Amino acid sequence: MLCPRCNHNGTKVIDSRPADEGKAIRRRRECEECGFRFTTFERQEQSAILVVKKNGNREEFSREKLLRGIRRACEKRPISAEDQEAIVSHVERQVRDQGVSEIDSTEIGNYVMDELAQTDDVAYIRFASVYREFKDIDVFLEEMKALEDKKK
Repeated sequence: MLCPRCNHNGTKVIDSRPADEGKAIRRRRECEECGFRFTTFERQEQSAILVVKKNGNREEFSREKLLRGIRRACEKRPISAEDQEAIVSHVERQVRDQGVSEIDSTEIGNYVMDELAQTDDVAYIRFASVYREFKDIDVFLEEMKALEDKKK
């Protein structure tokens, strides 16, 4: 495996452990050239699921794209990278458990919002503002009220 720092093609595994409830292996690696340490994940390859976007286009489900969106919503919030990975894993499991070859992006967005609502209010509102395309302050306030009602 290539080192992300120096691109040397020689790394050694320092530690391996199960991750994502046994569905992945987390490996700590060290570059034999520069000594840089980094983490990799090994997962079983899954069958492709197509995501039907709001405009009707279809694209392959991407765990990485989902994680990027969650990371943006969680910036400067006290939510660890492991917790963010856990949210992605839980959402992906919900999608795959349906056993379908296509799923609407709105359904995936709702799964993410449910997870974030239980994790962090600010991250939830940030995600919702992009996902639901808030047009003005009234929509924003309605979403905050709905979150408050959901918490009660």
